[in-house]
Amino acid sequence: MGRKRWDYELPELALLQKELKRERYKRRFRRLLRSTVNALIVVAAIAALIATLVLPVLQIAGTSMEPSLKDGDIVLLVKTDRLETGDLCAFYYSNKILIKRIIGTPSDYLWINPDGTVYLNSTELPEPYVSEKALGECDVEFPYQVPENSYFMMGDHRETSIDSRSSVIGCIAEDQIIGKILCKVWPLSEFEWMG
Repeated sequence: MGRKRWDYELPELALLQKELKRERYKRRFRRLLRSTVNALIVVAAIAALIATLVLPVLQIAGTSMEPSLKDGDIVLLVKTDRLETGDLCAFYYSNKILIKRIIGTPSDYLWINPDGTVYLNSTELPEPYVSEKALGECDVEFPYQVPENSYFMMGDHRETSIDSRSSVIGCIAEDQIIGKILCKVWPLSEFEWMG
């Protein structure tokens, strides 16, 4: 007895179906991989936009903000128009980004004694963030009134910080300010909300 034609075709049909199934799986896998990569690119782009436009991240360079911020600390900024005395802010100055503390807001009157004690609108400014008071590099005449749309800023390490006390830097205009520091994120062991 001879074999029927469909007996021979069964193994070939099974192989063909197996190969078809494998090709469908590869096509689905490629589609899934492509959509995952696209989603990751979109997420990365959104994160970059947020980090650039809304919540910039900066690394501290230098010692002018010690003990509050140390060289190498990483901070997260928030862009805001509501700036107050005591806020730590980043601003552009001479193609650099500097970080200092707001001491006086527009129209405030300042006086700094030779021992480094700061008076804001005739009241001594409490400064628990300063470890040693010092007049530092200062060529500003007191009493000093902060100009409109500007901020008087000083570093916490008063002896070495070059800031608004020097006519070289002077008061910082609103449009120079990048934002205020929201928190210190690195090192993780020293995470701290600051805004």
